[in-house]
Amino acid sequence: MSNSGFSKFNLSKETSKVLDNKGWVEPTEIQRETIPAALTGRDIIGQARTGSGKTAAFGIPIIERCTPSGHPQAIVLCPTRELAVQVAEEMNWLQGNKGLKIRTVYGGTDIERQAKELASGTDVIVGTPGRVIDMTKRSHLDLSGISTFCLDEADRMLDMGFFPDVIWIVEQAPNRSQTLLFSATFPQEVLDASEDLLDDPEQVFTGGTEIEVPEIEQRHVRVGRANKLWVLGRIMLTLGEGDQMLVFTNTKRMADMLVDRLDRHKFESVALHGDMPQNKRERILSDYREGKHTVLIATDVAARGIDIDTITHVVNYDLPDETEAYVHRIGRTGRMGRSGVAWSLVTANDVLQLDRISSTWNLNIPSSQPPDLPKGVDRDPVRKREDWDEVSDSFGMVRIRVSVGRKEASKREFSDWLKAEAKLPDIAIGDILQEDHSAIIEIHVEKAGATLEILKRREWEGSSLKPELLDRPAVAFNRASMLA
Repeated sequence: MSNSGFSKFNLSKETSKVLDNKGWVEPTEIQRETIPAALTGRDIIGQARTGSGKTAAFGIPIIERCTPSGHPQAIVLCPTRELAVQVAEEMNWLQGNKGLKIRTVYGGTDIERQAKELASGTDVIVGTPGRVIDMTKRSHLDLSGISTFCLDEADRMLDMGFFPDVIWIVEQAPNRSQTLLFSATFPQEVLDASEDLLDDPEQVFTGGTEIEVPEIEQRHVRVGRANKLWVLGRIMLTLGEGDQMLVFTNTKRMADMLVDRLDRHKFESVALHGDMPQNKRERILSDYREGKHTVLIATDVAARGIDIDTITHVVNYDLPDETEAYVHRIGRTGRMGRSGVAWSLVTANDVLQLDRISSTWNLNIPSSQPPDLPKGVDRDPVRKREDWDEVSDSFGMVRIRVSVGRKEASKREFSDWLKAEAKLPDIAIGDILQEDHSAIIEIHVEKAGATLEILKRREWEGSSLKPELLDRPAVAFNRASMLA
C-alpha cells in the first residue's frame, strides 16, 4: 500500500484512502507518537508546535472510534470560533465517506439554525465552551453519550478564563472514557490543572520542553511606540510576491487603529478580532487564505483559528503579556518546514518581557535594525518621528552629548550659558557629566526637542556643539550629584 507510513496504524479503509489521496505518506512526529495509543482508548497529553499536524493526531483516532449513529460520541473544545471551524473542516475531509455528522457549535451565529442542525443528528461536536454550555442548557445538545473528550489548544482551555466552563462540560459527560489534550505548550500549571481530567495518560512532548523553531528567523527591533509604524512600514516593503504577513496587537482597538494608520500611508491591511460579526470574520479569513489580503492584523484570541501555510512574516507589533503567546504567534509562520521570519517591536518597557520570553523557551531573538529601504525606494512611506519618551529615563530626563572644546569649562558655566540660550528654567536641567572635550547634559523631555534644535544652531566659544541624542541610560544619573 502506498500509504505505508500510516498503514501500520491499521486504520479503516475510508481513512486510509483519504490519506493516500491527500498524499500523506508518513505521519508527523506528533501523529506517529500519539495515534497508536489514542486508537486503543488511552488518555493523551500531546505537545507539538503549531503547524505540526496536531489536528490529525487527535482527529484520526476520534473518527476511527465514532460511528454514524446520529448521537454525540465525541467532543472537541476549542478557544475560538475560527479554530473550531478549521478543526471541523479538517476532520470532515479526514473522514472521507464514513458518513459522520461533524457539527460546529459556537457563538456569533444563529442559535436556532444550530439547534436544527443538531436535531438532525450529530456524531462529533467541535465547538467553543460558551455556546456548547448554552446549547446543553437549552436541551439542544445531549452530552451524556460522549466517550471521547478532546481539548485543542489545551493550555488556553485550562487557564482561568476557560477552566470553569471546561469542568462544567466534563460533568455533563459522565460516560467519558477517553480524554485527549493537545497544545503547542504545556506549562506546569496547565499540567497540574489537567490531573483530575486524565487517567494514566500517554505523554508525548515532541521536541522536549523547549520550543524548537529552526526554520523561523527571529529578530527584535528596539523602537519607541511613536516609531513602531515606521518600522512596520519598512518590514512591509520587504514583502515579495506571494508573501503574507500576520501582525499581532494586544487589543482590538489597536488592531483597528493600525489598519486605519496604515491606510493613510497607502498600505492595504485588514483587522480580525472578536468584536466583529462572525460572518465578517469568516469572510476575512477566507479572503486571507485565498491570498486576497496580504497583511492581516489580529489579536491573540482571533489568531488562534488561523492555520494558513502561506504566512511568511509574523510581526509582534505589541509584545505579548504571556510568554506562551509568543510561541503561538511565531508558529503561524514557518509551517510544515517552510521558512519564515518573526519580527518583534520592542520598546524600552518591553525589554524585561523579551528577556523572559527568551529564557523561558530558550530562544535566540537577536537585536536588529529595521530593514533597509528596497532598491528604487528613496523615502520612507511612514516618516520617522523623534520619540522623546523612548530615550528619556524614569525621571523624564533626556541625555544629549555636546562638544565643548576646552576641558576646563565648568558645569556651572555651561549650565548658565544653556539657560540663557535656550531659555530653560533650572528645573529643566539635570546633571552635566564632563568628558574630554565634550559633555553629557540632561534636559527634561518637555524641553528636549526645542533645546536640541537650539544647540544645533549655536556655538560654544566659536565651535560647533555637534549635539547628539543618546539612548535611554540603563541607570539614571545620580540625582544627588547636582551642578557644582
